[in-house]
Amino acid sequence: MKKLFTLIIICPLSTAFGQTVPSGEIQIKTALLACPEESQEKAMVYGYSPKGEWVVLRPGGNEMVCLADDPNQPGLNVSCYHKSLEPFMARGRELKKEGKTFQQIFDIREQEVKSGKLVMPKNPATLFVFSADKEKFNPATGEAQDGYMRSVVYIAYATAESTGLPAKPVGPGLPWIMDPGTHRAHIMISPKK
Repeated sequence: MKKLFTLIIICPLSTAFGQTVPSGEIQIKTALLACPEESQEKAMVYGYSPKGEWVVLRPGGNEMVCLADDPNQPGLNVSCYHKSLEPFMARGRELKKEGKTFQQIFDIREQEVKSGKLVMPKNPATLFVFSADKEKFNPATGEAQDGYMRSVVYIAYATAESTGLPAKPVGPGLPWIMDPGTHRAHIMISPKK
């Protein structure tokens, strides 16, 4: 059977923008920690070149898009989301690169969704985030211990009333709705650490 994916960038640990950038292979390995096992083989992966540029490390062949860890931040924080969220996520990355604050990004995307410039998924779409503390993560090997996984289901403009979910956490692992009534409304599911 032919391999569907090729690795675009594989490099040894490199120094870029003051930080060590793991090899493409390690970035892919760690990014996939946030991806459901059955989707890992064909998931698209974004990460960093040795110079710190945002690049596609591996093209995808299914519904999942994964993001490698930012080497400028301590610890490990990787994510994977349904491809229908890509316009929303890409716009957030673009605005962050422009130096916009969290609130500015929220407000700009809210206005763009309302105007039709930015399209949110028509169906609920999932985001998975896997993180580990700095002391528990080895960027040279991609090994993480005692990691923490949380799940998010985006459902634009949903409310507590439209879903029956509480608007604040009520217990570990129990779903609740965050940012209700906005473009960024999402169901949070955070297991106990």
